[in-house]
Amino acid sequence: MAQILDSLPSDDPKGILCCYVNATSQIQIARISNIPNWYFERVVFPGQRLVFEALPEALVEIHSGMMASAILSDTIPCTRLVVSENSSPPDKSAPQPSQDATNNKQTVETVNHKSQVTSEPLALASLS
Repeated sequence: MAQILDSLPSDDPKGILCCYVNATSQIQIARISNIPNWYFERVVFPGQRLVFEALPEALVEIHSGMMASAILSDTIPCTRLVVSENSSPPDKSAPQPSQDATNNKQTVETVNHKSQVTSEPLALASLS
C-alpha cells in the first residue's frame, strides 16, 4: 500500500527499505521525527512487522506502554533495519506430519524458536 500522506521528502531520492518487528506483547508506536519536513508514526501491534521507506539518517523511536501512557523504550537507526533486496525470504513451509504405523497416531514436529525441534503425538479421531 502506498504511503501518500507520509511519503519521503521529494528532494532526497536515497530512501532505504526498512523492517521493524514488534517482538513484545504490548502495542508500540514507531515514530521518526528527526527528518525535516517529514513525520512518520505508526501503531505496531504485538508480533506485527512494519515495513517502511526512510532516509538512512532517520532514527526510529519505539514507544511502548499501557493505555494512556507511552515510554520511549528504544531508538534505532534505520540503517540497522534495512531489508536486503537480494536475500531470499524465509522458508514458510509447514512441518509435514509423519505416520507412525505401530500405534496409529500422527506425529507433528513443532518448531520452538527458543529451543529445538520437538515431536508430540496427536491422537486421531475415529468415527463410530
